[in-house]
Amino acid sequence: MKDSFLSAQVLEPYAEALMSLAQSQNLVDRFGEDVSSLLNLLQNSQELQQFLESPVVQEDAKKAVLRQIGGDQLHPYMMNFLMILVERRRVLFLEGIFKQFQARLRKLKQTVLAEVTSVVELTDTQRQSVIEKVKAMTGAHEVELDSKLDPDLIGGVIIKVGSQVVDASLRGQLRRISVSLGRST
Repeated sequence: MKDSFLSAQVLEPYAEALMSLAQSQNLVDRFGEDVSSLLNLLQNSQELQQFLESPVVQEDAKKAVLRQIGGDQLHPYMMNFLMILVERRRVLFLEGIFKQFQARLRKLKQTVLAEVTSVVELTDTQRQSVIEKVKAMTGAHEVELDSKLDPDLIGGVIIKVGSQVVDASLRGQLRRISVSLGRST
């Protein structure tokens, strides 16, 4: 249901409303931080996700948990936004709304999202090198890295920016060698 046409009609207006509020109150960066921390919490807690999405759980219980989680860390406007989502039974779309908000924020700040897959965690020097490579590829002012680990790569990295993929992994190199050997026989 989350990827359906209905969710697309729900995600956009709420993400747009949140961005509009952030811009009108000069809170774009603050909302960006709040959204990132909440998204991180949602993605790392399957229980929280299920709790918020459950139609059986009462509104008041959902609001109480969100208030407890947000505490003093979330901006009051962000907390109000969450309460509205609960009241309108849209909290199950929270992750999607926040991802749409982040996409709008990246566009506003001329930032691109680069998904980097590697065997081990990248060092700061390697991260900076990837950022510079992505900036050169895209012409973006800023680069946001989303790092993932994949032990099957053997070594190297795969960088994905939108539809562009740079496969600098050993697995990719071996695959290319295999294909070129297959053509020459």
